[in-house]
Amino acid sequence: MIVGLTGGIGSGKSTVGKLLEELGVPVYNSDIEAKRLMNKSKVLRKDIVGLLGEESYVNDQLNRPYIAKKVFNDKALLDKLNGIVHPAVRKHFLRWAKKQQKPYVVQETALLFENGMQDFYDKIVLVTAPKNIRIERIIARDGSTRQEILERMDNQLADSIKSPLSDYVLENIEYDKTKSKVKALNIALLGYC
Repeated sequence: MIVGLTGGIGSGKSTVGKLLEELGVPVYNSDIEAKRLMNKSKVLRKDIVGLLGEESYVNDQLNRPYIAKKVFNDKALLDKLNGIVHPAVRKHFLRWAKKQQKPYVVQETALLFENGMQDFYDKIVLVTAPKNIRIERIIARDGSTRQEILERMDNQLADSIKSPLSDYVLENIEYDKTKSKVKALNIALLGYC
């Protein structure tokens, strides 16, 4: 069974992913793998440079600040970049999933609904948290400004849209409560396998 794990920026989907891993569930982090593929894949590199220019790579590594600046205020350009990266990540995920020997696997992906990927999954878990908590987490995590965070949030669908489309909605505010919710989630998901 393939489970999609999603949530807006700062919701704590990576925390939920790590808690699932601690329970022995294979979790594929799409953000980490996408960055790795963008650095390693010659085909992706060529396509990204073709779209965004030579400055997309510095010292043979992805120039993330440059790319973020180019795409986050240009929805059409962001869509084109996603159109290059997401199919490559999907293909890599499916190869990875076939190698796993567990009842279910999880793909952690921020833009599951935004990219119309909901039909790829047997079950979808949405991680939520109040907006003010999400903003505080992101500022603490990477020092982004409030304005930068709000711009990134504007590129994601609201939880009110994603919740009815999800099989499970897990509010992530307090770590210990989240840990208990993840244990219950794992038991529920195993029941479908």
